[in-house]
Amino acid sequence: MTEPTDERPVDARSVDVVLTEHLRGERVTPADLERFRGIWQDPDVAATLGGIRTDDQVRTAVARIAAHWDREGWGVWWFSRRDDGTDVGYAGLAPTAVGGPGSVEVLYAVSPAAWGRGLATEMAEAAVDAAVNGLGLGDRLVCFTLTTNLASQRVMEKAGFVREGQVEHAGLPHVLYRLPA
Repeated sequence: MTEPTDERPVDARSVDVVLTEHLRGERVTPADLERFRGIWQDPDVAATLGGIRTDDQVRTAVARIAAHWDREGWGVWWFSRRDDGTDVGYAGLAPTAVGGPGSVEVLYAVSPAAWGRGLATEMAEAAVDAAVNGLGLGDRLVCFTLTTNLASQRVMEKAGFVREGQVEHAGLPHVLYRLPA
């Protein structure tokens, strides 16, 4: 894998690992369980994702994410800072019915300690680049978030997504964004 350049900060030739200017993302494995527990059980993060997840929900979700990698060869990465290895959060790709059959969600979440530094955008852009240039999934990409999560909506727009409208997901009102063709 080559070092990132200013022109193309993500090397999407290998989707197991993505590098951005500040971050290193590695495919999620079951060993990441505690990292996900920390982020999904944080009240501030949970408020943006529909609520705190139980230990069983976290365990099930991480197992599903890891199994998706094994089955499909793409999925979600856990991101850490390249300079000191500090955990930042996760971003990646997941199949979804939101946005229509065959859609692929670009998803992300950042620990509160890293909020406000542009890292969610950096992670989302890495996921988009891997999807478009490494996997050929660009025509299927969507994002969605709670209607109240304005910070996430800004990340989606910075990552190139265009607001399409409102949808209901998990019984809650969300806004749907799609990557233009």
